[in-house]
Amino acid sequence: MDQQKISLDLILANIAAEAEKAQDTATKASEVLLGPLETAMATTPYDVVYEEDRVKLKHYRTPGDVTMKTPLLVTYALINRETMLDLQPDRSVVQTFLNGGIDLYMIDWGYPTRQDRFVTIDDHINGYMDNIVDYILEKTGAPQINLMGICMGGTFCVIYSALHPEKIKNLITTVTPTNFDTDKGLLHIWMRAIDTDKIIDTFGNLPGDVMNLGFLMLNPARLMIDKYVGFFESMGSKSFVENFVRMEKWIFDSPDVPGETFRQFANDFYKKNLLIQNKLEIGGRRVDLKKITMPLLNYYGMYDHLVPPEACNMLTKCVGSSDTEDVSLDTGHIGIYVSSKCQREFAPKIIRWLRERDGEQRPVAVVSEAIGEQPSPASRLKRPSRPAAEKKPVRTARQRSERPRPTRKEQTIKPSLTQVIQETI
Repeated sequence: MDQQKISLDLILANIAAEAEKAQDTATKASEVLLGPLETAMATTPYDVVYEEDRVKLKHYRTPGDVTMKTPLLVTYALINRETMLDLQPDRSVVQTFLNGGIDLYMIDWGYPTRQDRFVTIDDHINGYMDNIVDYILEKTGAPQINLMGICMGGTFCVIYSALHPEKIKNLITTVTPTNFDTDKGLLHIWMRAIDTDKIIDTFGNLPGDVMNLGFLMLNPARLMIDKYVGFFESMGSKSFVENFVRMEKWIFDSPDVPGETFRQFANDFYKKNLLIQNKLEIGGRRVDLKKITMPLLNYYGMYDHLVPPEACNMLTKCVGSSDTEDVSLDTGHIGIYVSSKCQREFAPKIIRWLRERDGEQRPVAVVSEAIGEQPSPASRLKRPSRPAAEKKPVRTARQRSERPRPTRKEQTIKPSLTQVIQETI
């Protein structure tokens, strides 16, 4: 049988077509890259209404009326920045929440310095978070708040809700690891193998650059090659380039993680898996997931390589609430917040879920104050106030630094960054 041959004219015609396409792409790309680009992130207006050490509380300005009775506090992870939820104007979870009438607050964990190296998980949950929750309750007059956590911030929210269930009306967890006994994600394997003590004793805090290197190495072909190939193929599109730059700015805006917080998270969660077993202790108290009796909505991504479904889907079976729901989306760790498809499913679903459990609308006077308007003296008298005995003094950075320090290993020579990475991964 004769082998089928391709005409030389057809080959040359395809080459010419591809060359013309490449030239057209290059022309458009030069116009886009040399022209003005809108790459600003987190452009939704907000006010910083509370500060403690490096931590700030953002209160977003609602464009319309606040129609939901209970305020919502969003807690992001200590890794990367909460700006992911307001990355670009047309795909902003923050904007969707505000348009849905939510009174929205969000924690900005800031950028830890060396004075934060001894700040623990207890300091974050029973210190910063609890002070922030008390501030919101006092400001709004609401008896409870809704709490939403993302990734590591979701783990913090689970712990907080178990320790302080009386302050939480509804709990929402998104891509939140609670079961760490899985080999489905390479991150879980690495975290169980690394020498956490050597890293923290060397650096003090876990550097953001080290974390970024580790995340890139989890999937180097896709994260270090494929995405830049895709950029070159699509750089003639102005909207694509703008969103690409926003994402790159967010990815490499990585604060360090306080050393003792990372040490405890690696040892008690990844290596010992204490949380899901109800064996975790925070601030001298055991974290019992059965004390989470408020409604729980648990989101995770089917293709999440950082927090796989197996790390998330056990939570609803372990809590004490009878009102629980798991929602699995066909996306990865970040796509759940920025992909156009998930934007149509993710935030609107949360708004509906909260509204079904919200009860009656807050009094107008309290709503006005929550969005920045000054209430009348008469309405201020009607607001419920929190007893003075419940208020806790704000702990200063100096008070934190004067706590007893964990015992340190004696070291004479600090290994280099390369040596630490080679020895711990």
